[in-house]
Amino acid sequence: MIGLAWWLLAATSWALGAGATPDCPQTTSALYARIRSVGLDPQRVYRVRDAAIDRPNLHLDFDDGTLAFTEDICGRITGALFEGEGEIRLRPPNRAERGSLALFTGMAILEEQFTSGYLRFNDDTATVLQRYLSPAPASEGAEFTKEWGDTSRRLAEFDALQLLLNFSHFLPTPGGSEAGSESDRKFPSLLHAHLVGKRLGSFEVFWDAASGEPLWAGQPRVKDDLLFFDIWTSFAPNGPGVGTAARTLAGDASIASFRIQATVQPPTKLRASTEEKIRIRSGGERALLFELSRFLKIDAVEAAGRPLDFIQNPAIEGTELRRKGNDLVAVVFPAPLLPGQDLKLRFTYAGEVLSEAGTGLLYVGERGTWYPNFGLSPAQFDMEFHYPANWTLVATGDQISLPPGEDGETNEEAGGEKVSRWTSERPIPVAGFNLGKYVRAEAKAGSILVEAYGTKGVEKSFPKAKSEVIERPTFPTVFGPRSKSTEPIVMTPPSPSPARDVQAVADRAAKAIAAFSQWFGPYPYGSLALTQMPGDLSQGWPGLVFLSSLAFLSPQEQTDLRLDPVAREIDSQILVHETAHQWWGDLVQWKSYRDQWMAEGLANYASLLLLEQQNPAQFRQVLEKYRRDLLSKNEEGEWLRDAGPVTLGQRLDSSHFPEGYEAISYERGTWLFHMLRSMLRDSETVSHSRKARANPPASADEPFFRALRKIRERYAGKSITTQELVQVFEEELPRPLWYENRRKLDWFLEGWIEGTAIPELAARDIHITEKAGVTTVTGVIVQRDAPDDLVTAVPVYATTASNALVFLGEVLADGAETGFRLTAPSGVHKIELDPKQTILTAPK
Repeated sequence: MIGLAWWLLAATSWALGAGATPDCPQTTSALYARIRSVGLDPQRVYRVRDAAIDRPNLHLDFDDGTLAFTEDICGRITGALFEGEGEIRLRPPNRAERGSLALFTGMAILEEQFTSGYLRFNDDTATVLQRYLSPAPASEGAEFTKEWGDTSRRLAEFDALQLLLNFSHFLPTPGGSEAGSESDRKFPSLLHAHLVGKRLGSFEVFWDAASGEPLWAGQPRVKDDLLFFDIWTSFAPNGPGVGTAARTLAGDASIASFRIQATVQPPTKLRASTEEKIRIRSGGERALLFELSRFLKIDAVEAAGRPLDFIQNPAIEGTELRRKGNDLVAVVFPAPLLPGQDLKLRFTYAGEVLSEAGTGLLYVGERGTWYPNFGLSPAQFDMEFHYPANWTLVATGDQISLPPGEDGETNEEAGGEKVSRWTSERPIPVAGFNLGKYVRAEAKAGSILVEAYGTKGVEKSFPKAKSEVIERPTFPTVFGPRSKSTEPIVMTPPSPSPARDVQAVADRAAKAIAAFSQWFGPYPYGSLALTQMPGDLSQGWPGLVFLSSLAFLSPQEQTDLRLDPVAREIDSQILVHETAHQWWGDLVQWKSYRDQWMAEGLANYASLLLLEQQNPAQFRQVLEKYRRDLLSKNEEGEWLRDAGPVTLGQRLDSSHFPEGYEAISYERGTWLFHMLRSMLRDSETVSHSRKARANPPASADEPFFRALRKIRERYAGKSITTQELVQVFEEELPRPLWYENRRKLDWFLEGWIEGTAIPELAARDIHITEKAGVTTVTGVIVQRDAPDDLVTAVPVYATTASNALVFLGEVLADGAETGFRLTAPSGVHKIELDPKQTILTAPK
């Protein structure tokens, strides 16, 4: 009878969880508070044995222990806490993800025993576990929930906003159904497990069926007093993990336009009203999720003049959102949204989102998104700014002339207000502004106006030039030697002043636009403004660049700071790099975090192409620095190259490699484009001339640039994946680079873009024979320290009697050893592999 009573009780309990609708909060704030603070139910504490939860590529075992479910929310169980013996098995689908997992855990396949775990879910997980449970004694249940109550309520906060998006459907509708009328509604499966492993400590596993990459695992970790969240692995099971487009925060919606009215009050305050036109696609949502800087607080959200409920959630410590400085904002609607519905939302908000880095030098950049947004979909922007008359404001888009009297008081002594309005000339993914007490200079690139804005001073944290102490010299006189003064001369270089160098900045940007327009196609916008930005980081927006103060230094000021020559050259390339982003990153956007490397790698390589034309030796020095960086080790002896491939994006920044993203995406990304350009050019020209030119200038007719112009034409105003980029380059692939008789670059994608190899190349068994007037070169190319399936296009050269280099051809070296046979001019006597160093290889 006890067993029967138990099963009757369990059946009633799970029926309640599946369909019944007891007390359900009637307001958004009450529902959210309930979701984020839900505790364990002392009446639902069980003994569990041999239970399991399965998702694709993920298996959780609960071998033996105690399990308590959370209290109901709108008739549903949304969580459980387990203590006992359990095990997780997670299998990544490809080499890159297995390598990433191994970096953090030492295992290519995760197999870890755990002693406790907190689960949060929105599906039938409780029902799945039902048949593995037996009731625990009442006294044990009370003790268990008391011991774990605070932990469960704290962990409940992590998924509160995500569950609010689901459970908002249970809120009452005006004049319509009561709360809970949709309690049988199914949502895309969500499972978030906080586990305590015996070896790995606390870590998290997340499954979200609605995401482009549903499965990920990771761990918070403190290193050198900094908090990181290491993503061990993230992928779409049973499918390619690369190039998957993750959903936007809002899921099924897109923003068509922004109209922003902002008042800027230096040094820190911003107050704004933003009106957004939003298109709903499939419909069915009851809530949308936005991002907004954590320094800005929303006062109200309205639709058609009526207030909407919203929840502004502080970013969780250690997450990517925390690093970006953004909160998540959930906006809840009175009824489910309809397919094809057009919304007009109005947000009013304010806060101290600006930072003052120095006198007359402000910035927004590192403090998060200054208007509510989701994703990077292009939209039209119309922005109006009110600000003090003695400041200069520069924003994205074209500045619109205002009628007389509407531009505000311009008398600085009167302390009046200025008004300026800026509109985007085409849909753009992001918009920004900068405010300062600038000196302005301008230049022209054809019909394109280039403006540079710099202040008379630099930020407080700017590096100071060292003073030099000089002994006073002794001068002879007619009366004999004169004693020198005991007071030395202290020579202090003058402080840098970006305002002195604004003209040089404008001129350099204009030259870059002229060159890039030939290589990539016309400049995408009507003008370009470059404004001083504190720190060593710069940021590009369509038609606007926030440019590091370091980029405003004159050659003498760089000398005074005693910068390393190579580091000095890299700093000087920031301006050109950010100008190149107008094409790569602003006009052509990346699809997901796995594709962002393309924008950074291309912009960086574009800046080096200009350097190559001006100073080939420095071009080589920069590439060599990148090579050395990628072959360096951290304090634990881990190779930087093992941080992962470029397609891991921001995941490359971790507790193992805090600067991994910049090193891999920028530096390896630059090398990948250099390899592509070199092998395409060399293979196409081999039939025209075998003579090797030491530093052939970049030509717009090269296959590399032909491909880039195709990308610009096809993807202007759109997003592109890594796979799509490679497919365009395949169209320009010369016959010598066809692998296995196919016009494909999948070998380059899989081995180099999605890989981490930096092989060492060598040649052996070289034989040069002449027969019937034909010279033949045979030999074997060896690839060491590389995957067995790595394919590398190796340029083979020969040296003539006059010591001239002659290009013989590209050999597709496949694996550890590859034999080759090439024809050569008569009289060659020495063979060299890649003497111009166009491949990212390790030194011999």
